[in-house]
Amino acid sequence: MDSLFAKADAIQPLGKKRKVSYSKKPRDAAATDRTLHSIAKHTSVPKSFSKLPDAESSYSHIANKKLRSELNRHTAQASRAKALLEDAEMLLADEAGKIEVEGELERTWRVGQDEIAQGAGQEAAKGRREWKLDGGPYRSRYTRNGRHLAIAGRTGHVATFDWLTGTLHSELQLQETCRDITFLHDQSHYAVAQKKYVFIYDKDGVELHCLKSHIEPTRLEFLPYHWLLASIGNSGYLKYQDTSTGQLLVEHRTKLGACTAMAQNQHNAVIHLGHQNGCVTLWTPNLPHPAVQLLAHMGPVLSVSVDPSQGGRYMATAGRDGTVKVWDCRNWKGAVRDWTLRSGSDVELEWSAKGALAVASGGGVNIYTRPSIQTPMHTKAPPPLYLTHPITNRPLTSVRFAPFQDVLTIGHSAGLSSIIVPGAGEPNFDSAEADPFENKKARREKEVKALLDKIQPDMITLDPELVGSLAPPSKLTTTPAGDQKSAQLPFARLSRLERLKVSGKADVTEENSDDEVDDNGKKVSREERERRKQRGKGKSLKRYLRKQRKNVIDPAAVAIRKKLDKQREEKLQARMAAKSGDEPKKPSALDRFKRAP
Repeated sequence: MDSLFAKADAIQPLGKKRKVSYSKKPRDAAATDRTLHSIAKHTSVPKSFSKLPDAESSYSHIANKKLRSELNRHTAQASRAKALLEDAEMLLADEAGKIEVEGELERTWRVGQDEIAQGAGQEAAKGRREWKLDGGPYRSRYTRNGRHLAIAGRTGHVATFDWLTGTLHSELQLQETCRDITFLHDQSHYAVAQKKYVFIYDKDGVELHCLKSHIEPTRLEFLPYHWLLASIGNSGYLKYQDTSTGQLLVEHRTKLGACTAMAQNQHNAVIHLGHQNGCVTLWTPNLPHPAVQLLAHMGPVLSVSVDPSQGGRYMATAGRDGTVKVWDCRNWKGAVRDWTLRSGSDVELEWSAKGALAVASGGGVNIYTRPSIQTPMHTKAPPPLYLTHPITNRPLTSVRFAPFQDVLTIGHSAGLSSIIVPGAGEPNFDSAEADPFENKKARREKEVKALLDKIQPDMITLDPELVGSLAPPSKLTTTPAGDQKSAQLPFARLSRLERLKVSGKADVTEENSDDEVDDNGKKVSREERERRKQRGKGKSLKRYLRKQRKNVIDPAAVAIRKKLDKQREEKLQARMAAKSGDEPKKPSALDRFKRAP
């Protein structure tokens, strides 16, 4: 037994360690992994996750080790970047992902929402939802990052929630008419257009402000870069409220009656209004009159929307006459495309971030895509239909595309319906502009940064590139009379008298009587006479005494005024008699029976 123990090396001194021998040949884990072998036949790993091949060293002839290693490192990085670029070109296609049919006879509008939800991914299929509510019809509004949704029912049901996770922020029963709702700078505040005024609530549903200057509002819009809340109501006044300072900035009287169609151009912050007489007007805070006014329809305008995908270039309008028109905002000579709808009910329009136009009318929603809706057509045939979705709950009161999602939310009398529209949303988001995954700290920092970067309302123009550009030189320049040495000045910068002289409308008698002679025989100009006339009149004591004497009735002053009026009347009668050449007749008692001329 001792020999066996010795061979097994079981008994060893305490000071010595047991020797363990390992095989120098590495163990091949892939050879024994049965799961890897079963999957490898049917799958392939992308190049971005696999080990990229290093570039072959071609700098062995360089003796300097530091320089050789540096060149090898740059070559390896260039080869890896080239391989990753090929993957990016394959994954990031130029065209947005839309529904594609296999045959020429098949149509995309025949594909229903159930088929789209089955074919889409698990995360994208969550966009197909139905909210059955009793306070309808409903209007909805998303935040800029597309994460939170606010709804307002006509009977007073208001709620805000995170529609991706289902987290409810606030829910109110206001027990009065609510016509519209919108978020402010983020999901922490929102405004509701109620029966009489506009109310602002926080995220928990606590009422913060009551804007009594906004009377009977019908539509609301918030300008995020200017921190302005714009409203239009039954009174026909467009009002801008600064939400950062709380003051009413300006109010414009449209003079076109009540308005129920309102939209903003996200590119230049211009407000588009549709009126009851068929006109569409474009407004800015710094102009008391509309910047653009056009007759769009032969009846009341029901809905207006601006395309955000191409810098606010196209605008869509829908009227009571049953037509939908697409306008080019660079040229207002005529509609680019117009077609007639089958149903004559209320129409709602909305553009997506990728240029898809949703038209809700009657008992369904139709979605059209570009370039068909932007191609001029002489006939009034509707453009090719991309998708359609029937909804039995009428009326359809709102349509909203979710930012950064292929989701369209439709508000109707029985609640809300969300459908999937492939290719409608912008897939890439800027986290510094609108981040769907921002936390509490990022939201606070973004709010402070937005306040610091707030744009003044005076900079809102139809052409945003005008701000910061140089003024063109004036074409009409002239030299003031009697000043041949001075440079030519623009016509608008001349004084009134000089402008009259240039245009030939100046009075010669005034020009000759400009210079007078004083006691010493020197000529005195008009400016000098005016300066002498005003001398001593700017004293504060004299201004005070003049104000004190303004309302004092002095009998002597009244008598003098009457005497001067009587003398003025006598002079006037004498002048009239001299012109007629007749002597004034003496008054007689029979003059009372004369008829008045």
